Amino acid sequence: MRATILVNSSAGAVSSGTITSAGIAEAFRAAGVDATVESVAGGAMAEQARAALQSGVDAVVAGGGDGSIRCVAAVLAGTRTPLGVLPLGTLNHFARDLGIPTDLEGAARAIAAGRVRALDIGEVNGQIFVNTSCLGFYPPVVRERDRQRAHLGRGKWLAAVSALLTVLPRAHALRLSIGVDGQTLRRTTRFVFVGNNEYRMHLFTQGERKIFDSGDLYLYIVNRPSRLLLLRLALLALVKDAATAESFESFRVPAFSIEERRKRRRPILVFLDGEVVRLDPPLRYRVRPRDLLVLAPPAAGERA
Repeated sequence: MRATILVNSSAGAVSSGTITSAGIAEAFRAAGVDATVESVAGGAMAEQARAALQSGVDAVVAGGGDGSIRCVAAVLAGTRTPLGVLPLGTLNHFARDLGIPTDLEGAARAIAAGRVRALDIGEVNGQIFVNTSCLGFYPPVVRERDRQRAHLGRGKWLAAVSALLTVLPRAHALRLSIGVDGQTLRRTTRFVFVGNNEYRMHLFTQGERKIFDSGDLYLYIVNRPSRLLLLRLALLALVKDAATAESFESFRVPAFSIEERRKRRRPILVFLDGEVVRLDPPLRYRVRPRDLLVLAPPAAGERA
């Protein structure tokens, strides 16, 4: 196998010095992969992935967190070149859900094994996501968390708790029109969660999933807008799957749309796999079934 490994130079394990480019190259050589390792600034991941794709390698490996995975997956989606995942971020949701080892040598061996799985991806207004998308109070929480980490030097968990307590008291409710299942729903909410396949949701994580190719997105809406309810759900998520709470309205659909009920349209803050973007309404969500090839261990019950 010939592979290009794109390593986000600001990924947690890289910036801390725990993982080096030389160490990555050695791990892949030991696994039998003819690998070229490139250290890339986060903003250039997509551009470098396109160059790697055009070079004709057998696989393009994204080294970083879920945001880096999303950037490279957006380039490889719809092609016959598979994505390799080298989990170098803090939480590594995508890798953990797929059963990809989080240690360097184990991840290299999983990629070298060459087991290709075809997975669904989600899309909203041309932007893809491999894990989740959120609206409401959560995108501002992520922005505030990242600000505190960058400017105050706080760890991810402390910054997340502090950001929640800072943002939640002033979080405004969204008045939405949601086109789903052939009907238009009018909802006032502070939290909308969209999963690429079905998720169990837990506090400060994107939860976990077992299925990656159902052909559906899972839409969850908190059907009461109070801040107290959001705090209660956060506490509930400490001990169980918050999505099972009565306060969630849920839909399993391949596509739907969301728009704010406002006289003047303005961009909406949208969380996508660890990053926050502004998108013009209406937000048109859809699933792209089995459109991303990924080098990963077989699913439970699936033959290798």
